Amino acid sequence: MQTGIEFWIGFNAVVLVLVALDLFVFHRNVRTVGMRDAAVSTLAWVALSLGFNAFVWHWRGPEKALEFFTGYVLEYSLSADNIFVFVLIFSWFKVRPEHQHRVLCWGIIGALVMRGAMIGLGVKLVTSFSWTLYIFGAFLVITGIRMFFKSEEEAEVENVVVRVCRKWLRITPDFHGAKFLVRVNGAWALTPLALTLIVVDVMDLIFAVDSIPAIFAVTTDPFIVYTSNICAILGLRSLYFLLAGLADRFAYLHYGLAAVLTFIGIKMLVAGFFHIPIVLSLAIIGCCLGISIIASMLKKPSPLH
Repeated sequence: MQTGIEFWIGFNAVVLVLVALDLFVFHRNVRTVGMRDAAVSTLAWVALSLGFNAFVWHWRGPEKALEFFTGYVLEYSLSADNIFVFVLIFSWFKVRPEHQHRVLCWGIIGALVMRGAMIGLGVKLVTSFSWTLYIFGAFLVITGIRMFFKSEEEAEVENVVVRVCRKWLRITPDFHGAKFLVRVNGAWALTPLALTLIVVDVMDLIFAVDSIPAIFAVTTDPFIVYTSNICAILGLRSLYFLLAGLADRFAYLHYGLAAVLTFIGIKMLVAGFFHIPIVLSLAIIGCCLGISIIASMLKKPSPLH
């Protein structure tokens, strides 16, 4: 069953309206997002995503609904790794807490465009050349194994992006409140807040390179792939403010995420001769994440020196 263009337009229109309401109505006044607001927002975005999941069930049936739910859980869990990177980015640029929501909100717009393009290309490759699934699978296995060993790759990427932007773009040395663009000496210039937004979008693109191939192990339906991705990204902002202060407590989460990526990669590699049901995949993903989170919570905090 093909998804008509009206569903694509309708979904993106609703997303843009929700982002606009969040940015210009609920957070029109610049302020720090507190834990209570973050918790309420997180629950609201999850509820909206599950509501859309119910719509998929009614519209496309239980199998597609299960594909969406599994893809949503997979993308939501993998996007949790973004949170730790965002913490480092905001800390490095010294972005004030009351301006962080604005950066993440506008970052969603960039994610809509970039992920849409990547998903369209990925689906085209998978449907036209089925062997590309094995390439994606091998890539995820390698990525998962590398995640077991933390590296400074993300920091290196951030430094490269900053150097390129500062070389080719006019950027003010100081922040100008919540503005991305200001006029200085008669010429327009980007602010450090805009540079932060660029780095956030670039890092999201890099994470998408890992997460988007992973969902092809669940489904190759472009509408399900895209909507589950976007629903996960929409909830990432509020989840950031909920967990940012607790980032140090999830010491073992990256091991769980590494295990998830490795499993998904293996699933793609063996798909030609051994089918792993979606329900079992969902259970394994849940176990990997659950064990890593529980282990993190049980870990004794390091003594203060």
